Amino acid sequence: MQIIEAILLEPVGCLAEFPAQPFNEIAAQCFGRKNKPSKSGSRSYWHLLNLMEAAGNQSVEALELEAVDQAGAYEDVIPALTELKAMGIHLFLTSSLSNAAITRFVAKNGLQEFFSAIWTRDNAAGIKSAPLRSAIAAALLNPEHVMYLTDTAEGLKVANSLGVISVLMMNDPDEARRLTTHEPSGGIVSLHELPDFIRLVAAENAMIKK
Repeated sequence: MQIIEAILLEPVGCLAEFPAQPFNEIAAQCFGRKNKPSKSGSRSYWHLLNLMEAAGNQSVEALELEAVDQAGAYEDVIPALTELKAMGIHLFLTSSLSNAAITRFVAKNGLQEFFSAIWTRDNAAGIKSAPLRSAIAAALLNPEHVMYLTDTAEGLKVANSLGVISVLMMNDPDEARRLTTHEPSGGIVSLHELPDFIRLVAAENAMIKK
């Protein structure tokens, strides 16, 4: 595995536990989707992105802000991001949420100091892979040296399409076992593990060079 120089982070499911209800409501109100709504915030979010992509990316900011207000950031977010930044890792927030939603999320959780840049569906002019692609292009990053953290099959597909290093956030053990069939580059159960994961990759690359 290549040395990791930057990490792309999606807040939903990776930095915070988002409720499924606001995303399910958006799917119902804007797209008429009412069958078997998921209880998983991440799966509901990525399902909504598929609907938005097919319909031309409608505006759903009000309910997104509601989702942000109900989301609880994981307790290991700030310690992990602090350590990663101290290691010289460039951190980018890349999300298909609106700029208004991401701005509120960052301010609510005191994360302003950690990110080299923030890309949303507004400034990236698209969803799913667009914010990641914009972050990579603007910072002149080599995708092979970029990690993308995700907890869904859709996120892994996006990572594979861009050629970045995919790391599975294993929030649900049963779901994580199923998602290993998509062959992520690695997996973690807590953000606390990210710095050690990166050190391990660096050590392995140093041994190869010897």
